[in-house]
Amino acid sequence: QVQLVESGGGLVQPGGSLRLSCAASGFTFSSITMNWYRQAPGKEREWIAAISTTGRTTDYIDSVKGRFTISRDNAKNTVHLQMNSLKPEDTAVYYCQAVVYSNRYWGQGTQVTVSS
Repeated sequence: QVQLVESGGGLVQPGGSLRLSCAASGFTFSSITMNWYRQAPGKEREWIAAISTTGRTTDYIDSVKGRFTISRDNAKNTVHLQMNSLKPEDTAVYYCQAVVYSNRYWGQGTQVTVSS
């Protein structure tokens, strides 16, 4: 079965960095575009980044461009989100997502809190 397991969240001060990871299993990882989403308290879940199957193409929501970098390691079935220059408004639960045979799969999420 498809499984996505996020890790790497935590509490960080404004301006700090975190690196999130998502370990995938149960599908052919190298054939699937991977996405990161986040959901802040009281807000809808929003897409923030995507990476193509080869990793050559990435895309970001405007609010994180230049600060976040998505990457993937197809040999390890893992996708990462490097987050720099974090802001309090980046506080959210972060999820990785994969669409496999038209079905959306989500991890359990990892909490990121940006606060002094």
